[in-house]
Amino acid sequence: MRRNRRISAVAVLTLAALTTGTGAGFAATAGPSAAPVVAPVAAPVATHAFDTAPAAAAAPARTFQGALPAPTGPYAASEDVIHLTDTSRLDPWVPSSGPRQLAVTMVYPAVPGTGTPAPYMSLGEATGIVQRQNLPASSGITPQTIAGVTTHAFDGARPQPGKYPLVVLSPAYEDPRVTLTALATDLASHGYVVALVGDTYEDSGETLANGQTTPCAICGDPSRIDSIPTNRARDVSFLIDQLTHGNTAWRLAHLIDKHEIGMAGHSIGGAAASAAMVADPRVRAGVNMDGAFKPVPTPGQINRPFLMLGTPDNHPAGGGDTTWGQAWDALGGYKKWLTVAGADHFSFSDLDLLHEQAGFPAPPLSPARGVEITREYVTAFFDRTLKGIDGPLLDGPSPDNPEVVFQR
Repeated sequence: MRRNRRISAVAVLTLAALTTGTGAGFAATAGPSAAPVVAPVAAPVATHAFDTAPAAAAAPARTFQGALPAPTGPYAASEDVIHLTDTSRLDPWVPSSGPRQLAVTMVYPAVPGTGTPAPYMSLGEATGIVQRQNLPASSGITPQTIAGVTTHAFDGARPQPGKYPLVVLSPAYEDPRVTLTALATDLASHGYVVALVGDTYEDSGETLANGQTTPCAICGDPSRIDSIPTNRARDVSFLIDQLTHGNTAWRLAHLIDKHEIGMAGHSIGGAAASAAMVADPRVRAGVNMDGAFKPVPTPGQINRPFLMLGTPDNHPAGGGDTTWGQAWDALGGYKKWLTVAGADHFSFSDLDLLHEQAGFPAPPLSPARGVEITREYVTAFFDRTLKGIDGPLLDGPSPDNPEVVFQR
C-alpha cells in the first residue's frame, strides 16, 4: 500500500482548536509577544495563533524547529499510514466525493535501531496549513519546517513480536491526527498498537490514497459540531472491522489483540470516544481529554472503564461544563475524573509544546509537563483496563504529580 507522509499539525501552528471542546470558542494569539485571547462564545469564526498583526510584519524572520519528546517505554515506535474506504456510506461532509475515505496512522511497538525517521506530515498537508492560515515567511513556519518536526517515530521499523492492545486516538475539531503524536508514540513504546484516525474534511488537509489532499469542508461551522462524534464513531467501528479481520487493511494487523481495544480523544475527540463506546461494545475502555460529551451517555449505555482528564477551568466537579457531571452519573464502570492545575485546552496534545517552540506564550503549566502528565495517566489507565496492570498512579493523589487533582 502507498506510504503517505503524516497528516498536518494544523492546530499546533494555528491553534484553531476549541477551548471548551464543544465548538463554543476558539483560542487565539496575535503574535509571539501577545497574551492569549479567547473569542466570545457567540463568535463562530476563529482567529489563529500564527495570524500576524501589522507590527509583526516588520519583525526579523524567525526560525521554527519543532520537536516532540522521546517515548519513555522500552520499545521504539514505528508507523505505517493506511488508507481505507467505507463503501457502505457516503462521506458525511461532502457526499459528492463518494464513499467515506480515511487516512489512518498505525503506530506500533518496534525494535530499537531499525527503520528511518518519520516526518510529522507530508509537504502537501503542511502546505495546506500555510495556505489556510496565510502564514508569512517571516514567521519561520513553512511547509518544510512543519513537516520536519521531530517525532521520534520511525518508518518501516521491525515490529516487536507478540500481540498488543489497540488504542484508537481521535483529535480535536479542526485538528489533524498528528496533534496526538506524542501520546501515540509513547503508548506504542509501552506495548500498544495505536491508530491515529484522520477526519477527512474536518481539518486543513488529509492526503488520501489517490495522493490528493482534502480541504476542510466544515471548519468554523458550529452547526456541524453535534454530529461529529456520531460520525467519528462510525469511522471507528469501520476501522476496527478492517483491522480485526485478516491483514488486508494493514500488513501488521496480526500484532493486534482484538479482544483488548480502547479509545482516547482530545476535545470533541473525547466525545467521539464516548460515542464509539455507546455504539460498539468492542471498545472496552475510553478516555475524554478536556472535551464536552456530545451526546451525553445515558445510564446503562457505558458500563465499561472511562477516564475523564481535563482542565480545572472547564471541568471542576460541580461546575464548568455540565456534561461532565451528567456523564459521570451515567457511567457504570470503573471511572476517574481528574483535572490538571495550570493546564489549558491544548496541554493534552502536542499543541502547547510546539506553540511554545514557535515562540508563542505558554500556559501556566509547562507544555512539556502537560505532555508528560497526559502520557503517564492515559497509559496507566489503559494498563489497568486493557492489560490488567494495577499500578498506583490512579489510586489517588501523587507527590510526584501535584498538579493532578482527583475530582471524583
